[in-house]
Amino acid sequence: MYNINKLREDFPILQREVYGKPLIYLDNAATTQKPLCVLDAMREEYLNVNANVHRGVHYLSQQATDLHEAAREKVRQFVNARKTEEIVFTRGTTEAINLVAATFCESQMQAGDEVLVTDMEHHSNIVPWQLQAQKRGIVVRHIPITDDGVLCLDQLEQLITPRTKIVSVAHVSNVLGTVNPVEQIIKTAHQHGIPVLVDGAQSAPHFKVDVQSMDCDFFAFSGHKMYGPTGVGVLYGKEEWLEQLPPYQGGGEMIDKVTWEKTTFERLPFKFEAGTPDYVATHGLATAIDYLNTIGLDAVQRHEQELTRYCMEQLQTIDDIHLYGPQLSTLKDAVVSFNVGDIHHLDIGTLLDRLGIAVRTGHHCAQPLMDRLGISGTVRASFALYNTKEEIDALVAGIRRVSQMF
Repeated sequence: MYNINKLREDFPILQREVYGKPLIYLDNAATTQKPLCVLDAMREEYLNVNANVHRGVHYLSQQATDLHEAAREKVRQFVNARKTEEIVFTRGTTEAINLVAATFCESQMQAGDEVLVTDMEHHSNIVPWQLQAQKRGIVVRHIPITDDGVLCLDQLEQLITPRTKIVSVAHVSNVLGTVNPVEQIIKTAHQHGIPVLVDGAQSAPHFKVDVQSMDCDFFAFSGHKMYGPTGVGVLYGKEEWLEQLPPYQGGGEMIDKVTWEKTTFERLPFKFEAGTPDYVATHGLATAIDYLNTIGLDAVQRHEQELTRYCMEQLQTIDDIHLYGPQLSTLKDAVVSFNVGDIHHLDIGTLLDRLGIAVRTGHHCAQPLMDRLGISGTVRASFALYNTKEEIDALVAGIRRVSQMF
């Protein structure tokens, strides 16, 4: 059984008050709170196993290395990659996408070649490609969306041209909650010999991901959005692609041999991991994965989808509310964005905060999407495994109170 009260005990921050009100934390798409087991695991490593990994022959270094590489294996299992060599540790989804954008464009693209993204991308899956467009003359194109926030996949075939070299798409929109049919996108792209990168920042925390079944070429996600520490993330890449890409950064760890004349590089995945990794954070990420696996991602997904449905139903009882994104629960996951009348989203968020309710307001790092919707921003409530229907009731009551004030 899904014992929500028991789960909430694992997150002490949920017991605190804000402005004298119980904290209601509904900003999980930005970052999740951390369970005690993750904090304890990282504290234990700092206290007892703190040593740089891979380079030392002494006991502590060996022990730290074992924990770091055990975390890599844990991640491999979590996304069902074939090999640990396909798991590259990064600082997060953003760095993972930048890594692919920089190295893929350098080695696989020429001026005039195209990358295909979507209208609902986070800036992290737009700006890295634009930077490469400025440097190398590549072209960034985008798949449009319907007014309901669903991709116009009937246009995908027309948008793919002989110059299209890679497709990069969000698994789940951080604004609309739209769950994109990435398997269909990948199948279509592969029919044209085009690799696909999937931004999994908003999917990995919420439901099972199987990169082999999906058949994506790259998959990126962040630790801090799935109950792990900040500053650590993962890039999965098919071995055959990672072998073709050049190093992203230079320094220690990623080298085989350095002379004044030439440097040769380490084998995968270390070729892409220059410098000292955040080996304590990787252990924290592995602990977070264990925590999710203990609860069961299927159970987490059922709970969060029920919260999403309930939230949408309750919000629709508020006068002059506008909900963004698909209305069908099968296409939507853990995110509800809305505006109320002509009340500015910042005003709603600020006043909700005074009631102890933490939501996100603004453009959510998706300004092209805001332009498509014809708005400057939204209020966003996003859910995690520890949220409750009672918290949604408090959110709805808070919105009614704010609406009456205006």
